Amino acid sequence: MDVLPGEGAAGAARVTLEGLLSVVGAGVLELCAAPCGPGAAVAGVTVLDELEPGTGPGELVLAVGVDPESAVAADVVRRAGGTGAAAVVFGPGPSGRQPPPALRTVAEEAGVAVLLRTAWCPWARLVSVLRAGLASVGVPPDPRTAAVPPGDLNGLADAVAALVGGAVTIEDTESRVLAHSATEGDVDELRRLTILGRRVPRWRVEAMREDGFFRALWGAGDVLHRPAGGENPERLVVAVRAGGEVLGSIWVAAEGRPLAPDAADALRAAARSAAAHLLHHRTRGGHERLVGDAARALLEGRGPAGALAERAGLPVRGNCAVLAVCTGLDGSDGDGDARLHGLLALYCAAHRHRAVAVPLNGRRTLVVLGGLDADRRRAEEQAARLGRSLVEQVSAAFGADVRIGLGEVVAEPAELPESRRSAEDALRALLAPGESRTVARVDQMAERVALSRVRDALDGLPLPPRTPVARLTALDDGNGGTMVATLRAYLDHFGDVSAASRALGVHPNSLRYRLRRITEVSGLDLADPDARLLAHLQLRLLGGG
Repeated sequence: MDVLPGEGAAGAARVTLEGLLSVVGAGVLELCAAPCGPGAAVAGVTVLDELEPGTGPGELVLAVGVDPESAVAADVVRRAGGTGAAAVVFGPGPSGRQPPPALRTVAEEAGVAVLLRTAWCPWARLVSVLRAGLASVGVPPDPRTAAVPPGDLNGLADAVAALVGGAVTIEDTESRVLAHSATEGDVDELRRLTILGRRVPRWRVEAMREDGFFRALWGAGDVLHRPAGGENPERLVVAVRAGGEVLGSIWVAAEGRPLAPDAADALRAAARSAAAHLLHHRTRGGHERLVGDAARALLEGRGPAGALAERAGLPVRGNCAVLAVCTGLDGSDGDGDARLHGLLALYCAAHRHRAVAVPLNGRRTLVVLGGLDADRRRAEEQAARLGRSLVEQVSAAFGADVRIGLGEVVAEPAELPESRRSAEDALRALLAPGESRTVARVDQMAERVALSRVRDALDGLPLPPRTPVARLTALDDGNGGTMVATLRAYLDHFGDVSAASRALGVHPNSLRYRLRRITEVSGLDLADPDARLLAHLQLRLLGGG
């Protein structure tokens, strides 16, 4: 394992607010006001200190602990303007809304941009992200990879592969594969396992950790060379870092031919360009998490509905609904879950629906639909049509059984918790034994939903311990459950002895004998409609039917 000497870091370029935001993305900061435009120069990051309030020109001032909706926030912005600061960053206010218009007016007068830190990114994390962003934006882009859009790691991997003449993987600091180049020649076994598993095999990671490889990689600051050995071809690897933070690594493996003579120099330059891409990729994941958290809060009725809908990318007013989706996928498969949620979001977008997929535990996902037709009936048909299409698409893509409960169309996002409840009620009815339908609303499953709610209401309700069914159950424990099964079949078939005996596979006379025995030992009066109703309800609760 050798360190390949190379050139020093490129000279820093002028960093602008627009350039910084393009790298750190909406998952970290939201721009509320920019009176000097997005081209304002940014020189550094500083945390507001009330005892030493002075800041330098071009600084991003992090107003930790200052409520953006308070009068103090306006004073902070005015002072920042007086020192030539580029922007002030506030945390989310208690209401979750954007800073008030009055603060934006102060920002315009002071000539200072105002930004809002997103809820998912704590202050300590924000400092490291911003410093890494400043460092990565300040590196002039390599013209050979400049055409790759920000965050397109697969495109970057292909571009680097063309430069070095080998196969490329881009990994995070936990050795998970974020992207890889297209493979043209023979693939060595280690690369094949890494790509298929979307991470370096654990045994390989442990071996590299034990021989000190990662310590050398994260500390070297340059390209490392791993010579060919056995079936493993020659490899080059470099850490990707910015602002003192390690973001990941780029690996190059020879692919049936020697690497290009200048492969190390090309990889070194690619690592500098890759910092912005990895940072953008990381914060884009934060943005997705922010959207999901906002949609989840909206469904649970937590916080101001308008602000949450806006944060989730949904219309703040107008008809909306929830779909409750259940698949036969194993909920423990994280990759399968990610593919399912991606497919749901992509399919909804393809049908021009504003939608957010919110995963639940197990095999269930809630899809929040916004921007439905203003006419309620047409909106219901839109949701039903989408549900039927999703059943077909998800079933075809995963080979799994799919059920979708359609929530009631509601007039505004504040009513989405009600739509969620109706969607989950409909889904629960669709999952009942013997149900063949795959998509339905509550009003189409009224009887099953009503019975389910009755069971929920009665579940756990304390009843007298000596009801006929309770006595029968206690006596039947050592009898294989024959008497309970007989009574249930008799009541299920509305007292029709012939039908009940056929269901049990016994002679009608045997059934009549059992019924006499049941009434004797339990005290149940089958001629009493109230007694029959109570017995049937208790048996349903016992059997979960």
